[in-house]
Amino acid sequence: MFTGIVSAKGTVSSIDRQEGQARFTFASKELDMRGVKLGDSIAVNGVCLTVVDFSTKSFSADLSRETLGMTTFANCQVEARVNLERALALGDSLGGHMVTGHIDGVGTVRSVLPDAGSVCLKIEVPELLARYIAKKGSVCVDGVSLTVNSVFGAVFELMIVPHTQVATIIDGYEPGTPVNIEVDMIARYLERLMQYTSQ
Repeated sequence: MFTGIVSAKGTVSSIDRQEGQARFTFASKELDMRGVKLGDSIAVNGVCLTVVDFSTKSFSADLSRETLGMTTFANCQVEARVNLERALALGDSLGGHMVTGHIDGVGTVRSVLPDAGSVCLKIEVPELLARYIAKKGSVCVDGVSLTVNSVFGAVFELMIVPHTQVATIIDGYEPGTPVNIEVDMIARYLERLMQYTSQ
């Protein structure tokens, strides 16, 4: 489980693709690797990945065909920047919202417009995901917990404050940038519950 509060930025240092799956290695001078063990979970651009190898400044993880197919990692290249967050520990502060690290789909940045010191970001999601995006609700974009300002069909608007721009890879977004989307888990479970109660 994660909070959507990015703790570090990093880069993809190597990719070994084999038979539909891939091993990615991520490097970061910022991520605190103290106490990391094999099998630990680290969210990379919002994707919960399992550590299979690590050093003081990097770690590797295997991405399955399913993970590659559901995320932006399918077309990711070496040197791509990534957001990183270690898994939530019991007693840690929940600064964002409850994030599972299970990506629902890929959205596309439609516009990036300065707004005073902030940035107004508009993202379009697949129609099947649009129903889970609610005004003033939570959404996770590339592992960043954000509040939805408004919704226009399959497009939603976010206001990115200066701190978030500096602390994440959002400062590099431009129209056309693909992003990993995880919708609010409460919305997913509520829909499932409604399916059963309406029968």
